[in-house]
Amino acid sequence: MTIHKRTYLLILLDSIIVLFSIYACYFVLHPYLDIFNNDMLVVSSLTIFLAHHFFSWRLGLYRKVWTYASVGEVLSIVRAVTYTILTVMVIQYALQQNIYWRVLALTWMLHVFLIGGSRFSWRLYADSRYRFEKTDVRKRTLIVGAGAAGTMVTRQLMHSHDAELIPVGYVDDKHTKQNLEIYGIKVLGYIKDIPAIVKKHNVENIVLAIPSLSKHEMVDILQVCVASGAKTQQIPRIEDLMTGKVSVNEIRDVKIEDLLGREEVQLDMKVISENITGKTILVTGAGGSIGSEICRQVMRFSPKQLILLGHGENSIYLIDQEMRIIAGTGTDIRPIIADVQDRARIFDLVDEYRPDVIYHAAAHKHVPLMEYNPMEAVKNNIFGTKNVAEAADTFGISNFVLVSTDKAVNPPNVMGATKRFAEMIIQNLAKDSKTKFAAVRFGNVLGSRGSVVPLFKKQIAKGGPVTITDARMTRYFMTIPEASRLVIQAGTLANGGEVFVLDMGEPVKIVDLAKNLIRLSGYSDGEIEVKETGIRPGEKLFEELMNESERQSDVVFPKIYIGKATPITKQELFFLLDKIPTLAGSELKDTLVGIANRRNVEVKTLQMLNVVG
Repeated sequence: MTIHKRTYLLILLDSIIVLFSIYACYFVLHPYLDIFNNDMLVVSSLTIFLAHHFFSWRLGLYRKVWTYASVGEVLSIVRAVTYTILTVMVIQYALQQNIYWRVLALTWMLHVFLIGGSRFSWRLYADSRYRFEKTDVRKRTLIVGAGAAGTMVTRQLMHSHDAELIPVGYVDDKHTKQNLEIYGIKVLGYIKDIPAIVKKHNVENIVLAIPSLSKHEMVDILQVCVASGAKTQQIPRIEDLMTGKVSVNEIRDVKIEDLLGREEVQLDMKVISENITGKTILVTGAGGSIGSEICRQVMRFSPKQLILLGHGENSIYLIDQEMRIIAGTGTDIRPIIADVQDRARIFDLVDEYRPDVIYHAAAHKHVPLMEYNPMEAVKNNIFGTKNVAEAADTFGISNFVLVSTDKAVNPPNVMGATKRFAEMIIQNLAKDSKTKFAAVRFGNVLGSRGSVVPLFKKQIAKGGPVTITDARMTRYFMTIPEASRLVIQAGTLANGGEVFVLDMGEPVKIVDLAKNLIRLSGYSDGEIEVKETGIRPGEKLFEELMNESERQSDVVFPKIYIGKATPITKQELFFLLDKIPTLAGSELKDTLVGIANRRNVEVKTLQMLNVVG
């Protein structure tokens, strides 16, 4: 039915009710009087007719969607009827100094009953018809949390014609809510009972509807939900609800990062704003996972100019287009295709743009791939870093932040060794430079290119198996936005030469990560095989953020530490930089790993160094 037809129907229905209701009420009270020869009843009836439609229109009774009617709509009806009866009372008193108190009181009640009843019968009809049509296709859903948010979600799901979910029960840990019914839906038990309830009531979906939970509390509940085998979803957290980013009704799938169990690092917005707002920022590797997210985070602070430097044409094109949409006319966006290995090009660019801050995210990061291509890791991670860092030093750039990795700690592989070498390059430069150099170490980044999560998702989509290298393997994980925020915050904390490390909580077993992803994808344990393939070249069973010699207890910012990483001497550094390109094969790897682990390099290397000395 169109809105115009619906409005005309409601006006007609109300007209019939209000024109004859006062006659009906008068007859009930005075059955022996002639109601049709009473002029005051005629005047009162016409007054009610005009006043009702006037107040109904002003209060929006004809614009409301009555299939979603609730207490607010009832109050609107009561107000319209009350104002109408008060108007009639004024007219009666003005014309004959007498008011039909009992008749008008009865008329008021009859109006509320009939007009309200007509509206809510509309809702009941629509509800019953929709439930009948959708009973077999909507997914049976358990709501976790019988509080304000949970009941709001239930009401929305029950009355939305587009919803794919139908609530069948609540769980809540409050004893006082057990066995109660809300909107006809019963509280079936406690959170610990979820697996049994899912099985007993054939639940297909679970919606976590407690937005005020801390991250740790949420993870505990999500683990129970995911283990039940039902698809698990959640409403936004309280922070997003309070800032207006989303509404309670915006249900989303649970993501693997929701199960990490760590509160994300919050930025010092004032200090970062002082470093970035109105400044020129250069991001190398701007098309990569971390580099592109650094660009997004930087744009929140309105820099004067953002330079997007990368080697891949397509990735730089994509981040350039995205940043232009965000920036509007407020920030000058400059996409630059360049290779950090091209020293002359890098020096020319830094000289031309003179950025205030450089975030160096360009690097080769894939461990097994770099084992097969060690010289490429050397050229990109070591000499590429050296080029950008020395350009920053030469042209007096204020801040330089190197994106490093936990794989730089006690590395047995080429990739980790080259990243540790890159750290040592900037630490040596920091000794005599006006530029504030710093490195930031963090663990694996969920969802980044080459990370394990996208691989697992592809394998699950194909029906498995999901391959892990070793069931004992653990890794530290963080989200891309969190990693990028840490890089930006580190730039404000640097005094020169620090290696910043994030307190990343407890490491996660890769096999548990795989099983959780399988469950989040809607499969139960056993439906998708988890298969061990053996450790790949260069991999470690356990990663570290700092070795024992680097540890210090002081927190320089919530959840951020400074590692006391000691670089090799400048003499060693420059000798090795000259020598490394001449090495090959196992000699190159052994030398890199020896340097990174401070094993006095090798006797042969030290002998060469002594000769030079």
